[in-house]
Amino acid sequence: MRRSWILSIVGLAAVIAGGVTWRHVSSSAATEPATAAANMPAPIPATLGAAERKNVPVFLDGLGTVQAYSTVTVNTRVDGALDKVSFVEGQDVKAGDVLAQIDPRPFKASLDLAVATKAKDEAQLANARLDLKRFKDSSLLATTQQQIDTQQALVSQLAATVEGDQANIEAAQVQLDYTTIRAPISGRTGIRLVDQGNIVHAASTSGLVVITQLQPISVIFTLPQDELQSVIREMSASKAPLVAVAQGRDDRRTLDTGTLSLVDNQIDPTSGSARLKATFPNSEHTLWPGQFVNVRLQLKTLDNVVTVPSTAVQRGPDGMFVYTVKPDTSIAIQPVSVAQMSQGISVIDNGVAAGTPIVVAGQFRLKPGSRVQGAPGAPVAGGK
Repeated sequence: MRRSWILSIVGLAAVIAGGVTWRHVSSSAATEPATAAANMPAPIPATLGAAERKNVPVFLDGLGTVQAYSTVTVNTRVDGALDKVSFVEGQDVKAGDVLAQIDPRPFKASLDLAVATKAKDEAQLANARLDLKRFKDSSLLATTQQQIDTQQALVSQLAATVEGDQANIEAAQVQLDYTTIRAPISGRTGIRLVDQGNIVHAASTSGLVVITQLQPISVIFTLPQDELQSVIREMSASKAPLVAVAQGRDDRRTLDTGTLSLVDNQIDPTSGSARLKATFPNSEHTLWPGQFVNVRLQLKTLDNVVTVPSTAVQRGPDGMFVYTVKPDTSIAIQPVSVAQMSQGISVIDNGVAAGTPIVVAGQFRLKPGSRVQGAPGAPVAGGK
């Protein structure tokens, strides 16, 4: 009995020891995944996006200066007293509008004198023609051919005198018309240079006022000489004028959209740049003569190309690359070839395909194999 009792105790101890061992093994097996998950690095926050196919315009950027489409200094063409000024400084005027009036009385008197002189000479001409007719119709032997020829010469002389009188009348009329000063072009008047009551002279170079045409308006801008052939080629190939966009100095505001008018016929040898001229409608008067603007000339449009936000493109020792996102949210470095960067858009020649998930922003903490977690990025700007 004693031996049986001892064996029972030994068996019970073995069962208890086996249960404790199984529980320890089970507990260890259950905690190993949790420990591994706890040791795995947390996903890194980042802004995600995807490569897209778009139509992307190609621009050339230059610095430009706004110039009035036309500028005219209004001068007097006759001497006299300035009786009246009919415009207001800064007023918009149309071609033919009366701007000022010079005292017309001396010029009116000259016109009247020319008219009277013509009337007198016409009367003499009429009488000479009658005499010539009498000489030709007379049957008297006393009327010689010499008298007829002399009278014919007198008639011709008086006829020429009348024609000269008519020219004097027209000249006097022109001088009288010059006393009324009219706007030669449509535009906006500047500061008045001469006040009413002053004596003005045709020889003066200061003028009465300067009129500038603001609608349309021109912008002269420069491009590097290396871009000149591309512009000329596109101007020849395109059926429509190339589009030019005038922007503020901060490139944040589009002031107006116009067209390229011409390329200058020579390159500046000191700067190696070419001058170009664009014309803008300026319907809102956002452009003003003398203003500095940035001009973006749309050269052409790249159709259906792969694009990514420019913030997604990184530069490394081996060139440019983007971070692509794998299905398990880990990332990899993908080298890319960038054809163009403009307005926040990068055109990719090769390296990624349309639809490839990429990291748009937040790359500073990333490295190959890192897992990312983030919201989709903003849509790629520009293009259609």
